[in-house]
Amino acid sequence: MNFFNRSKNLKEADDNELLSAYRETGDLSVLGRLFEKQMPLVYGVCLKYLQDEELAKDAVMGIFEQLIGKAKQHDIKQFQSWLYVVSRNYCLMELRSGKKAEVISLDGLMEFTPFLHHTDDNREVVMKTLEDCMEKLPKNQRQSIDLFYLKEKCYKEIADVMGFSLNEVKSYIQNGKRNLKICMEKSDG
Repeated sequence: MNFFNRSKNLKEADDNELLSAYRETGDLSVLGRLFEKQMPLVYGVCLKYLQDEELAKDAVMGIFEQLIGKAKQHDIKQFQSWLYVVSRNYCLMELRSGKKAEVISLDGLMEFTPFLHHTDDNREVVMKTLEDCMEKLPKNQRQSIDLFYLKEKCYKEIADVMGFSLNEVKSYIQNGKRNLKICMEKSDG
């Protein structure tokens, strides 16, 4: 028996009823209806962060796939607000999880190297220079930078993995970024 035969049909149900029905039945059409009502919001968030229509459309679908599990796992009081946060976080992770070159540029390593431009002509040279400079860093700085920027670990996770305090990890990252900047500027000169 369909959940909504007892009270309202699918089109008339509010967000809370749809969410409850999905949690009870696991019916993806119910989740689809709930998500469909919020799709303009989700697409707008994705477009704002990703600044590309095709990437935003792909993100909308990725967010729906995440909802299949997350909507059952989390205690959701306000679905629209919760979905906004899920959408924003999804987009931020997409920005951070791009190709190695994209991750580095987005997370600020390239911000203090004005000679770097996002052109195909010098991207390969820039990445080779960056890799060479990374190898020249002291071990703790290199590992901290790698874990933070490329493996997307937070300070606490890095501290746990490496066995250092949060302040030490922050210092390694800050000093590593500074040393990368110096090395890359020397390579450009």
